[in-house]
Amino acid sequence: MQKKWNIHTVKDPSVVSQLQSALNVSTSIATLLALRGITNFDEAKTFFRPSLEMLQNPFLMKGMDKAIHRINEAIEKKQKVLIYGDYDVDGTTAVALVYSFFKKYIQDIEFYIPDRYAEGYGISFQSIDYAKEKNISLIIALDCGIKALAKIDYANEKQIDFIICDHHLPGDTVPNAYAVLDPKQKDCNYPYKELSGCGIGFKLAQAFCIKNQINESEVFEHLDLVATSIAADIVPITGENRVLAYYGLKKLNQNPRPGLKALLAQSKQPDKEFDINTIVFLIAPRINAAGRIEHGSQAVKLLISNIDEAENISKQINDTNAQRRDIDVSITEEAFEILEKNPLTEFKKTTVLFNANWHKGVVGIVASRMIERYYKPTIILTESNGMVTGSARSVKDFDVYSAIENCSHLLEQFGGHKFAAGLTMKKENVNQFSEAFEIEVANSISDDMLIQSVDVDMEIQLDDINDKLIRILNQFAPHGPHNMTPVFCSRNVMDTGYARVVGENHLKLELYQPHTKLTKIEAMAFNKGDFLHFFKKQTPIDIVYKIKVNEYRGISNIQLIIEDIKLA
Repeated sequence: MQKKWNIHTVKDPSVVSQLQSALNVSTSIATLLALRGITNFDEAKTFFRPSLEMLQNPFLMKGMDKAIHRINEAIEKKQKVLIYGDYDVDGTTAVALVYSFFKKYIQDIEFYIPDRYAEGYGISFQSIDYAKEKNISLIIALDCGIKALAKIDYANEKQIDFIICDHHLPGDTVPNAYAVLDPKQKDCNYPYKELSGCGIGFKLAQAFCIKNQINESEVFEHLDLVATSIAADIVPITGENRVLAYYGLKKLNQNPRPGLKALLAQSKQPDKEFDINTIVFLIAPRINAAGRIEHGSQAVKLLISNIDEAENISKQINDTNAQRRDIDVSITEEAFEILEKNPLTEFKKTTVLFNANWHKGVVGIVASRMIERYYKPTIILTESNGMVTGSARSVKDFDVYSAIENCSHLLEQFGGHKFAAGLTMKKENVNQFSEAFEIEVANSISDDMLIQSVDVDMEIQLDDINDKLIRILNQFAPHGPHNMTPVFCSRNVMDTGYARVVGENHLKLELYQPHTKLTKIEAMAFNKGDFLHFFKKQTPIDIVYKIKVNEYRGISNIQLIIEDIKLA
């Protein structure tokens, strides 16, 4: 699939020269900083030197005073408290954090993760009935609840108080809970709006420390969970999230909790350093698999486990993940086959597929796989509890939630955000919905949006790459939304004659750029073996790449990881 290269530019070039002068850095570094919204020395210092002192006062968040008052009341009256959360990584890390922190202060406390299939996403009526049976007076809901109007009214009828800790966008009406913590509320003055669900739980625990004069180091012990949630939930790694991720990763690498250490060991890369990519690709899929295939409570048990328990639970979760992967691959292959046999596939602006036998827990993953190949808004549907339910995924810049909302007369319920959504409908509405969704997307999507793009920070020469650049680039981590790993472009590069295909279809190269000082630099281009003959013929090539440092037996060498290739 041909990709377009979106090479970024700095709106005000004078900012680059000012940063160069103030920081004594190269044009490349100053440009990268400017592209991340950094304009002066103080902002650069905050970026490069995150400090826990930069964390916001949790009592700036609307509802925090009430929430802490209610928790202190529960402790004083020895009331039972339930910690409730979603079954994904953000929800389970949030529950693990809040449960682990408060069990030292709350005499009777337990946690609850809803069953993905029996109860669905968010707060369930079933869980409120459970709380009533157990004589629970207070439920702290994490990573969910901001739209649970009817559920909170039901809980109020049963005299059960809720503290909602959510980070999703509220609707026009906020639930009538005892306290609602969500910085995205219109009248909430909390300065940072992009915390994860686990991040909101962290702020609750931090506020409890401040109010009760407890050393905040007790809650900082759980920053590894916050970093895990930030990486897995793909929230912006800016401002407060950057501080939380930075110190959370430090904890993960210096003193990881037994459950996360054991889970990394199960990945067969036990010596790998914890970073954002490690969490996204090795840790998060395994934690998510518990909720997709078995039950999300297994993930919480792992995250709060001791050394003796961790190995056994991590093995169970790893086995579940292997099962999830097999199901995912099987359904993906079926979906590809359906599309390849349909002559209308290439003419449609959307992909909507339904199979009653597909596993509900992996339809979101399958939708993402479809986009990797076909790159168009996609919905994968299956049958569950007598209804058709599924997941939607979008392409860059297209609001799939809005498109679904415009077809909502055919749906029983839906929710999500611009790039991902969940939906439920009656079986008899599937064909009509598919047609309506296709029309809606076709009328609003541009052809340009259907071409996959690669975001490039800047064009540089290969001889701009040196040890000093690498040393400063390392300080840009942790990477994530709004601070992605820097991506560069270099033009008219050639191979020294070393080019060869390794593995299945990967290119191993030794590149140089005529008329520059650099003699050669190693590069890998995964799944790009088809370009071998161009390199062999010394054809000038343009490349987009990330810069990596390989270390082997104490020797370091720079390597380019090529993302895309075009003929010059």
